[in-house]
Amino acid sequence: MTIQGNQQTPQQPLHTEYGPRTTAEEIILGVDLAGKVAIVTGGYSGIGLEVSRVLAKAGAQVIVPARSRDKAIVALDSVPEAELGEIELTDPDSIDAFARRFEESGRPLHILVNCAGIMAIPEQRDRRGYELQFAANHLGHFQLTSRLWQALKRANGARVVSVSSGGHRLGNIDFEDPNYLRRPYSKWEAYGQSKTANALFGLELDKRGKLHHVRAFSVHPGTIVTNLSRYLSDEEMGAFGVIDVQGRRVFGELTEERKTVPEGAATIVWCAVSNQLDGKGGVYCQNIDIAPLVPIELLGKPGVIGVCPWAADELAAKRLWSLSEELTRVSFSI
Repeated sequence: MTIQGNQQTPQQPLHTEYGPRTTAEEIILGVDLAGKVAIVTGGYSGIGLEVSRVLAKAGAQVIVPARSRDKAIVALDSVPEAELGEIELTDPDSIDAFARRFEESGRPLHILVNCAGIMAIPEQRDRRGYELQFAANHLGHFQLTSRLWQALKRANGARVVSVSSGGHRLGNIDFEDPNYLRRPYSKWEAYGQSKTANALFGLELDKRGKLHHVRAFSVHPGTIVTNLSRYLSDEEMGAFGVIDVQGRRVFGELTEERKTVPEGAATIVWCAVSNQLDGKGGVYCQNIDIAPLVPIELLGKPGVIGVCPWAADELAAKRLWSLSEELTRVSFSI
């Protein structure tokens, strides 16, 4: 893994009053989102559903673009005010169709949470031949954000939250072969590459968007047991300590890293609504705070909190933007 020596975004913790057990409900307490519009990809499952629920509870009009409409209808019973849309993040035509329908409504977009994702899947490709984790987790959200750009600007004060992961430590971006055409496929390395891309996208989007009052953040929500782990075997989950004596996929105990769904959604919601982040952006957040930059000497050591240098690299973020435009054939000019 190559560590580039380029300029890195400042990762200066605010030392907020919150902690790893803080829930999204606690973050949203007292926040009035009446008149605000939010889109949450993956907003009908796991932490995405919790984000949708609490944003709607605070008064926001929440739109949930879903790949599986039938599944989403059932899940969104808990968010009766939510508006359901259709999207497939690995299908450019589907992304454009969803964004076009939203744009035709003329509404501003105050909050965009790019939460949908897949993890550690067997090698698969979309119809363009792109590795599926990179395509779904990053390229689809890059294209969606570009297509919603005018609505974000109309809000005159919008936030884009990209859900990254501590898994970014598992893979830097291979700019020469992002789609594993010439190197052996590794499901965890590919996942790490896509999560590094989420962090770098937030960094570059904020740099370009702040003059238009659009601020961007990336988030590690923590480790949460959700349907995201559906591609992992019980043996793999057991190795992570996530199988109890009854064979259920649950944590034996919660830690600073291991969280419940309401706790996992908290940092996402904080980045979407907190006035503690007014005037800030481009940062990677964790445990309801701006995460520290991991020193090089601590890379690879267990239990270290923060963002790795390659996921806060400003030149890499700019390079990723150009690569994303090339791969999606989308000119995301701001």
